[in-house]
Amino acid sequence: MNRRDILRRSAAAGLLATPAAGLLAGCATSGGDDKSDAGTYKGTKSEQNPLGVKEDAPLEVVIFNGGFGEEYAKAHEAMYKEKYPKAEIKHSATQEINKTLQPRFVDGTPPDVVNNSGAGQIDPNGLVSQNALADLGELLAAPSLDIPGKTVKDTLLPGAVEVGSYDGKFLVMNYTYTVYGIWHSTKLFTERNWQYAKTWDEHIALCKQIKAAGIAPWTYAGIHPRYMSWPLISTAIKLGGPSVALAIDNLEPNAWKSDAMKTAADAWYQIVKDKYILEGSPGLDHKQSQTAWCQGKAAFISCGSWLESEQKDVTPAGFNMTVAPTPSLGSGDKLPFEAVRGTAGEPFIVPAKAKNVAGGLEYFRTMLSKKGAQDFTKKVASLTVVAGTTEGVELPFGLATVVKALEASGSNGFNWVYNNYYRKLERNLVDAACGEFFSGRSTPAEFLDQCQKGADSIAQDSSIKKYKRAA
Repeated sequence: MNRRDILRRSAAAGLLATPAAGLLAGCATSGGDDKSDAGTYKGTKSEQNPLGVKEDAPLEVVIFNGGFGEEYAKAHEAMYKEKYPKAEIKHSATQEINKTLQPRFVDGTPPDVVNNSGAGQIDPNGLVSQNALADLGELLAAPSLDIPGKTVKDTLLPGAVEVGSYDGKFLVMNYTYTVYGIWHSTKLFTERNWQYAKTWDEHIALCKQIKAAGIAPWTYAGIHPRYMSWPLISTAIKLGGPSVALAIDNLEPNAWKSDAMKTAADAWYQIVKDKYILEGSPGLDHKQSQTAWCQGKAAFISCGSWLESEQKDVTPAGFNMTVAPTPSLGSGDKLPFEAVRGTAGEPFIVPAKAKNVAGGLEYFRTMLSKKGAQDFTKKVASLTVVAGTTEGVELPFGLATVVKALEASGSNGFNWVYNNYYRKLERNLVDAACGEFFSGRSTPAEFLDQCQKGADSIAQDSSIKKYKRAA
């Protein structure tokens, strides 16, 4: 079943909205098993209580306080409390998941639910390799909370389980479905009579026109320059096909130096050498660059579909942010212009050493209910991995363009997962290479060489567990 079929099945409004990963920085956990029935508090399983939740067992939830905020989680907690009124729920939110929770993983007292997201995440590779995560397989087999006749797994979009699976075990529940692309303001483009370019040559011609109008064509998060690796890799995949991503994910020799990656890097270097990037961008973080874009200082920015929610407080009325695919490099591209990168993101975990593992799984079942998913979309303007839940939900302008982009992409959507498998590779090594490249301090060849050396260092590090993605 392709995305077009899913969209039709899930009603006219559409569906689908991250990606991400984090760091148990060089410190071993206290171990633990990955059995889903681990934990101090255990109830009796029944048809009404398929996961064996102890009704009065306390539940501790720690949320990443980022672009989605924490109100959606409080709503999910209230839903959980409705079913288990005797359960005391402890809620907290932080932007420093790793710093806050690493000591608790080490001493074996982690919370029951962790939204393991943000720049300060805990590395899932480290957690997986140390058996620190509960197996979520039992959750998938449980009946949906409010979609009759279906298991939880039956309600999820394709790819939702695969992204969170390691060696065949479902260990990370990625809640949102994120689309990545190039964003622009429909209002600005309409006022200036500009058309979004479908080919790279047209894009460069448009950049020249935009610059002549006194506006920078591009800005980016210079403090987190990996944001620019996303459109560059996407361009290469559309040129060379999904095998480009597969080689990168599987740490194959010279995967970063494929012909498709070379052609893509050469193309993107043109916006650097022709000075089509807003001056000062290398010193901006993601919020500052996105705000400059919202202020009309730049026409384009690379981001995921959380952008609209993250910028809601500073986006001018009528700005009408719109996501679009990366331009095609030429007629020889193996994927059409409409193809976009989409993936499940915003990871949630239940630690194996949590006291209330069953409660953590039940909390996830609440999140993955129709009511829980719809409430999330209404609150934060992002799509979830639960199929069909945008039906009857009024979507903001930007999110509506995300749904349209997914529908146009159909079965041509693509993704990569090296950032999930090896956080250090994207967050440190590729990030550093992008910083040099998009600030003009390195050439395309030097950029790809730096990325490849980073990948090789991961491949050769015996302390890092390796994963193989099938085609």
